[in-house]
Amino acid sequence: MAIKKIQKILIANRGEIACRVARTCHRLGIGVVAVYSEADRWALHVEMADEAVCIGPAPSSQSYLNIAAILDAARKTGAEAIHPGYGFLSENPAFARAVEDAGLIFIGPTAESMEIMGSKIAAKKAVARYGIPLVPGTIDAVEDAAQAQKIAEDIGFPVLIKASAGGGGKGMRVVWRAEEFEENLARAQSEALSAFGDKSVFLEKYLPESKHIEVQVMADMHGQIIHLWERECSIQRRHQKVIEEAPSPSLTEHQRQEVGRHAVNVARSCNYRGAGTVEFIYEPGGGLYFLEMNTRLQVEHPVTEMITGLDLVELQIRVAEGAPLPLSQDAVPRHGHAIEARVYAEDPANNFSPDTGRLTVYQPPEGEGIRVDGGYTADRDIPIYYDPMIAKLIAWAPDRNQCIQRMLEAIQNFAVGGIETTLPFCAFALDHEDFRKGTFTTKFVEKYFSPDKCQSRLSPEEAMAAAGVAGILYREWLGE
Repeated sequence: MAIKKIQKILIANRGEIACRVARTCHRLGIGVVAVYSEADRWALHVEMADEAVCIGPAPSSQSYLNIAAILDAARKTGAEAIHPGYGFLSENPAFARAVEDAGLIFIGPTAESMEIMGSKIAAKKAVARYGIPLVPGTIDAVEDAAQAQKIAEDIGFPVLIKASAGGGGKGMRVVWRAEEFEENLARAQSEALSAFGDKSVFLEKYLPESKHIEVQVMADMHGQIIHLWERECSIQRRHQKVIEEAPSPSLTEHQRQEVGRHAVNVARSCNYRGAGTVEFIYEPGGGLYFLEMNTRLQVEHPVTEMITGLDLVELQIRVAEGAPLPLSQDAVPRHGHAIEARVYAEDPANNFSPDTGRLTVYQPPEGEGIRVDGGYTADRDIPIYYDPMIAKLIAWAPDRNQCIQRMLEAIQNFAVGGIETTLPFCAFALDHEDFRKGTFTTKFVEKYFSPDKCQSRLSPEEAMAAAGVAGILYREWLGE
């Protein structure tokens, strides 16, 4: 296969991931085209680009999800390839097909791979052929309520009802008792239909005290697939991750090798290419079970980069150019420990509700082993239209205890004003005995956290000003 060097990439995203991709492109001497909505006209990712094109109004449905506008921007600027980042269209097979139909390179997997792994039922069937362990439950969708009830009783309560096309906790319901099953089944199907246009659901045994383990994989177009070790992502709120680390403190070396092999076979089951993440549920004292595959670059990819020394965006680009992977499985390095804290514009003391406004102060920490991937600077507004992530704070150290301490110091030195962030929660979690021992599960927030554990980082005057700005932006969004 001939290698086609890419000269210009359009980044079909915004915020910190657009900035992150742009940094690697600049280092490689590749031109960068940014796209932006009217709300992001003065955004940092626009400033970092060589060229920028407005693709529509603030709502993402009219801009960052507008396939025709993105392709038109690529055509006008002469971009040869499109990097989707994460979120928005990154796992949309119709977008991947449209990019390739337009004669452009999609920096990601094929639409066919996305379709297989985008359906949890299809994914289960694909990986089952490779003997990969699955959570006890159904592989096919359940529709008949009476039959589903019987299956649930055979699995044993509690059971989890999950939307096949779901994500982010939508179309997902835990049922603890048999008499509650039929009502919850109907609600889950209704939620799935409303959120994803597909009411298909399946059943799994619910494992309440479990961990979330995921494995980074990379595959080229020549049949080589490798894993780049695992990450633990069990500190979550509303089924979404807040703190991630690599390697996992929970696995033995034997389990680490085993889950890596499983992840490679998951990628093989859908003829994967590029960067992807295979997610598993781990029951301490029990087994590792396949959960799903995310067919894109993950938010938490920096912790893998920190322990391997590899640039995953560069690997994505090289694979998209047709180059073979530059290293074999045996040559994948692993050094030290890394932790990432997601810095969201959210108020942990108010049920992690989004907090919009102007960043009056923004001074990230610096120092040995510290990395900050951000999408903002001081005196920029946090829009209400998009994901509230401001930045990702990453720390590396020779071992986990040193890494925790380094991260706590970095959080203390991360100056943010004008809005509330998840930094106080992250400090609470990292310093908690359960986290330090590595015995925490996905129930950490539910078991240990309460609003009084986080103090506001804002003065009363700053809080009033931020509330005023948020109110103005909200009224403008409503068209008042």
